[in-house]
Amino acid sequence: MERKQNKTLAFCLFKYFPHGGLQRDMLRIALACQSRGHMIDVYTTSWQGEMPESLRVHIHRPWALTNHGRMRQYYAWLSRQIAENPPACVVGFNKMPGLDVYFDADGCYEAKALEQHGRLYRLLPRYRQYHAFEEAVFGKGAKTHILILSKIQETLYVHHYGTPEGRIHRLPPNVARDRIAGPDAPEIRRAFRQTLGLGEGDRLLLQLGSGFRTKGLDRSILALASLPKTLSARTWLCVVGNGIHRPYARLARRLGVMDRVMFLGPRDDVPRVLISADLLVHPAYHENTGTVLLEALASGLAVVVTGVCGYARYIEQARAGWVIPEPFDQDFFNRTVGTALERHDLSDVGRRGADFARREDLYGMVDAAVEVIETVARNAAT
Repeated sequence: MERKQNKTLAFCLFKYFPHGGLQRDMLRIALACQSRGHMIDVYTTSWQGEMPESLRVHIHRPWALTNHGRMRQYYAWLSRQIAENPPACVVGFNKMPGLDVYFDADGCYEAKALEQHGRLYRLLPRYRQYHAFEEAVFGKGAKTHILILSKIQETLYVHHYGTPEGRIHRLPPNVARDRIAGPDAPEIRRAFRQTLGLGEGDRLLLQLGSGFRTKGLDRSILALASLPKTLSARTWLCVVGNGIHRPYARLARRLGVMDRVMFLGPRDDVPRVLISADLLVHPAYHENTGTVLLEALASGLAVVVTGVCGYARYIEQARAGWVIPEPFDQDFFNRTVGTALERHDLSDVGRRGADFARREDLYGMVDAAVEVIETVARNAAT
């Protein structure tokens, strides 16, 4: 008798919240796998927001005081769950041992540890655990197949761990098609800007993304405060995303620009916000990819971005903005933002991005990820 194929996939994510880029990618891939006949078990420590009824979500709440302690407890619980209910494939969205497939959205921990900390840091339990978990995925002797989004990060992993080429699968980006501006974009733009009290002659900077510290919100506020008076009087910074805004409100108040900074929080109408802005600023300190950059391209919004972002290369290819080189120079960033805002053809720069987004494959990540997952599951069954 032919053995029935195991169609269950285990998706492992430490935390789910609705406005996180990694979380959205996980859910899109899970639902796409489900549409192809797979049963999906999601193992996590928390789930915020709406929970799809079609997914089987298992929640374990660790009690440890530290993040690495909670991660260790989560992994121990997950290992027991997987042993009791073996799936066809274990798909991880955080680094840990025992994964068949890993979706890389966090960047190379080893590279950041060496860059930002001294030798003593490597003696700490936090470092030892995260290094071991990363090596279990990327080390030469590991077997995990890696879904990679950034060429920059791929180079770092190969340098630090010697990851074999055969386990690396490069994915195209994944931009939601609702980011593409439609024919009603001018009317939507006018209406949204009116709700903010902005006129046609005003300029709107947009900083979009959760994790204000990583995304460099302080750099954007400093740039706003540096603008010439005539430009400054008609320029606002709109901050959209989930994060602790109090330190940045204090910075804006100290610099005298708090009346021109708007914290709108996480929003579900991101396409409307994108087409209503004049310039996206994304001066991230580090960023594995930066999907928001491609969302700006698709919506026709010009961009100023730091070169550390994995997707900054698309801004250069499209000639749809300005990439700030490393090492980062705040004065250079300030001048670039000011010059961009004063350009009469700024909307033409954004249109080049929209044209590029229509030509290039910026939308195929989910399908490519599902193909790898199904291939790994099939090979494991033979």
